[in-house]
Amino acid sequence: MDVETPKLCKERLVCQSRSCRKQGAAAVLAAFQALPVTHVTIVGSSCLGQCDCGPMVLVTPEEIWYSGVHASEVTAVVERHLKGGHPVVSMLYPKYHRSTRQS
Repeated sequence: MDVETPKLCKERLVCQSRSCRKQGAAAVLAAFQALPVTHVTIVGSSCLGQCDCGPMVLVTPEEIWYSGVHASEVTAVVERHLKGGHPVVSMLYPKYHRSTRQS
């Protein structure tokens, strides 16, 4: 029997605070839940403290922040970042990712 090396587990925190929910965070959470990824868990979180830029999604342990996420964009995050290992640069939250965001 081969023993597989455990992979680093990622967690997606999708803010479900009042402000983010008004901006569609419940639909974003549902979209992530509809696209499960091995070794990645989805958590509806309390406020992530970035209320004017929601819905917010935080991928840990990498500390990759996405802002203004729409349910229609979730597939890109799942395919490119969570499965492919490359954050979706155009969606990154500039407050934390200024040097990587394209103009």
